[in-house]
Amino acid sequence: MKMKLLSVIASAALLASLAPVVLAQNVAIVNGKAIPKSRVDVLAEQVARSGRPITPEMQGQLKDEVIAREIFIQEAQKQGLDTTKDFKDQMELARQTLLIRELFSNYQKTNPVADADIKAEYDKFAAANTGKEYHAHHILVAKESEAKAIIAQLKKGGKFEEIAKKSSKDTGSGAKGGDLDWANPKNFVPEFSEALTKLAKGKTTETPVKTQFGYHIIRLDDVRDAQLPKFDDVKPQIAQQLLQQKMAKYQEELRAKAKVE
Repeated sequence: MKMKLLSVIASAALLASLAPVVLAQNVAIVNGKAIPKSRVDVLAEQVARSGRPITPEMQGQLKDEVIAREIFIQEAQKQGLDTTKDFKDQMELARQTLLIRELFSNYQKTNPVADADIKAEYDKFAAANTGKEYHAHHILVAKESEAKAIIAQLKKGGKFEEIAKKSSKDTGSGAKGGDLDWANPKNFVPEFSEALTKLAKGKTTETPVKTQFGYHIIRLDDVRDAQLPKFDDVKPQIAQQLLQQKMAKYQEELRAKAKVE
């Protein structure tokens, strides 16, 4: 009897010593099912990828989320929802999506955009945008007669910005009084660019400028040397653009070499 009692006490002591270890591995036990801490870790990793910091408060929220999910999962399984065709179809689509995402993520990790490529792209951009930048305003209308009437109105002292807000078909610049901001003439259609670069600073076109968009009245405000963004300021955007190009090419290559019957 004494030996049996000692055995029970020893077993209880062993279980007590293991309890902290079990609790450390699990965040909770829901309806008798242990919820491993790894579920919280996976969820935390996803949150961290989105750029949100994992604070102690966030850890508590993640734990509550994992527990809630388990409660809902158990109820769904109790109702047999995990055996329906619709559920299985959605699971297959989710599996495909995740696997494809992992494929592209792995490609990005193993094929990073080189700094030399980023710099070369910047240099190409810089070469294409050297020269002069022009700050201009314009008013766009549908008919030549309208444009001529506006030019006459301006000559009599009409306010360019007010007329642009009221009459310009280019609603984007029209809302700003016709302001086109600083731009390289190459950004405009040839007819507009040619008329703009012929203007003296502070002058307005004497005759309407016809383009594919309609008739323009252009005023040149100022000219300056091209102001290019610094390499470090645009490096992330260039890298992202080159990465997208690499991804598109990779996908095209996979499609090209696949045997589709």
